[in-house]
Amino acid sequence: MPPMRILYSHRIQSRDGQGVHLQALVDALTEQGHVVRVVGPSGFEKAELGGESRLVALLRRVLPPSAAELAELAYSIPAYLRLKRAAAEFRPDVIYERYNLFYLSGAVLARKLRLPFLVEVNAPLAEERTRFGNLRLQRLARWSEAFVWRRADRVLPVTEVLAGHVIASGADRARITVIPNGIHLEEFPEPPPLPADPKPELTLGFIGFVRDWHGLDGVVREIAAFPGTPRLSLLVVGEGPARPGLEKLAAELGIADRVRFTGLVRREQVPGLIVGFDIALQPASVAYASPLKVFEYMAAGRAIVAPDQPNLREVLEDGRTALLFDPARPGAMQEAVMRLATDAALRARLGAAARAEVLRRDLTWAGNARRVAALAGCEIAAPGAGRRGGAGRLT
Repeated sequence: MPPMRILYSHRIQSRDGQGVHLQALVDALTEQGHVVRVVGPSGFEKAELGGESRLVALLRRVLPPSAAELAELAYSIPAYLRLKRAAAEFRPDVIYERYNLFYLSGAVLARKLRLPFLVEVNAPLAEERTRFGNLRLQRLARWSEAFVWRRADRVLPVTEVLAGHVIASGADRARITVIPNGIHLEEFPEPPPLPADPKPELTLGFIGFVRDWHGLDGVVREIAAFPGTPRLSLLVVGEGPARPGLEKLAAELGIADRVRFTGLVRREQVPGLIVGFDIALQPASVAYASPLKVFEYMAAGRAIVAPDQPNLREVLEDGRTALLFDPARPGAMQEAVMRLATDAALRARLGAAARAEVLRRDLTWAGNARRVAALAGCEIAAPGAGRRGGAGRLT
């Protein structure tokens, strides 16, 4: 495929999983010969790992919720002008955007310039913020979401579950292609075979921003209650509001030395830390998400415990590449952990199969870049690119 000039539009303000996804895809596209120009808030370049834009935090603190939401929508105007200037200088073949709520700039500019418009979707933000963020202007939010999704020449949700949300907005199913998250394979070299013999001590591992709803308190209690060998410990790579409670619980149960937190770590440290896990935990997941940690666990060849739900079954198979537990049944996760803790052969088999699945399906950022480029190429060659209508109505 000939190299393309891709204008990547985003509104990310913090260096978290969103930033990891953005940079990973941009790097992969660049390595494959495409020229990518990233246009987004200036604060993103200065943000630190886990940080948030000070301006955004201030606006959310001082403005009434509805006014803050209107400010988000109004941000599309200066963002559009910045994107337009970049397009005039860069002369892109396609506009690729990471979807964000109340962000209309890419959709409007793509139509004006008659350029193909590809939109990556990681969450149904109107619904998510209605449920968890006290969203006030709900009709306007749903309209803005539908405006972008319907105008896109291609919509790229990260799961089939999320694709259902996009379809519900009125977008054409034929224009939707699911592209899950991935990994840089070179960061996860072929791991040595896991020993089939029992180990005297096992490390249960979790990576990410840990919250109470992850249910790691149950894991801590199980570690304390588990008799005999192997001796179990928990390593949490990351930070989060659940940390103080988990540390307090571990101290009360007399296992403070077996529950460790690394705090925030740099991305390059992550693969080496995951390789130290004997059992990798995905204790809970948002129903439509494509968790980065799952792909990292798979690439590292770890034995995975995760909830049995549709979005995770898109990449994991119970008994073959992971042990999936019923999230509605109390104690189910702990049972799966204990099953793996006492079966070294099962841990080895699941870890090897998970790694093989990454290779078989090319669940990598390089693979994702090839898929994105192929879709963009089709849209460039198609008549009428960038003229998608369907602005939607306030309902």
